[in-house]
Amino acid sequence: MSSPVFDAQRAIEIGRQALAVEARALTELAPRLAEPFARAVQTILSCRGRVAVMGMGKSGHVGRKISATLASTGTPALFVHPAEAAHGDLGMVTGGDIVLALSNSGESDELNAILPVLKRLGVPVIAVTGRAQSSLAAHADIVLDSAVAEEACPLQLAPTASTTAQMALGDALAVALLDARGFKAEDFARSHPGGALGRKLLTHVRDLMRHGDALPRVAADTGFSELMREMSAKALGMAVVVDAEDRVQGIFTDGDLRRLIEQGRDLRALTAAEVAHPKPRTVPAEALAVDAADLMEAARITVVLVVDAERRLLGAISINDLMRAKVI
Repeated sequence: MSSPVFDAQRAIEIGRQALAVEARALTELAPRLAEPFARAVQTILSCRGRVAVMGMGKSGHVGRKISATLASTGTPALFVHPAEAAHGDLGMVTGGDIVLALSNSGESDELNAILPVLKRLGVPVIAVTGRAQSSLAAHADIVLDSAVAEEACPLQLAPTASTTAQMALGDALAVALLDARGFKAEDFARSHPGGALGRKLLTHVRDLMRHGDALPRVAADTGFSELMREMSAKALGMAVVVDAEDRVQGIFTDGDLRRLIEQGRDLRALTAAEVAHPKPRTVPAEALAVDAADLMEAARITVVLVVDAERRLLGAISINDLMRAKVI
């Protein structure tokens, strides 16, 4: 191999050509999705077990991604390495499973070696292959055509457009299955509890709200000095005015304090009831935390009160609470 001579413009052009080849491969793939694809979706939907995805080399790397996508969108799946399957890992596949086998050539020795065993187990095989006349296609119950006219590799050696086609077919299967199952964002969140979507769709106000002694609350006849002491002690930038039954009567915030000072009012003579805003924004404890965030943004406030059906004070949640929990 000769010493490389870098040409920036040529690198850009080669990159663009590669993308164009792969884009054409996907454009040409779409019209070939027909009855076999629908049968593959129906077969997987009726599967009592899992989808065991298999592939060697680059097809194996694609297979790992496909199995992960299926699992996260409502279709139980796992990746089984064909070479390891021949040495014991085939025990991971049971009679109630389905095998999704990937091989561009359809002649992977390691994959084809275990196909007869899968047949004896009665396991349906869905093949994703670029050669309809291959050994894999001959053994498969359903064949999905992933053939490409050319690879993006200028040498036509490295699997590039062909692996893109495999990946896209796997995604197409996953989203068709997702739709058929009625899979929703909430279901996706349950598979991703540690991600941003999981936090948004699984975290409720009750999980984050301040409550008990952490809440700044005062009676209606509380003097202004005591009101300010309560606000300062609880550091929420507000205090809630409640009645004897703990029902919310109003709220006094740092913003209200600034407005009173600007008006030149004699603060010492005022009571909590006289300075409180009578209709504070509230949410139920079972609301999603992200809904509380939307309310704060719409109303341009930084704290929202949490109440029950009788407007009894249960807690409060602030913008800082939401940020610490990474809901926003």
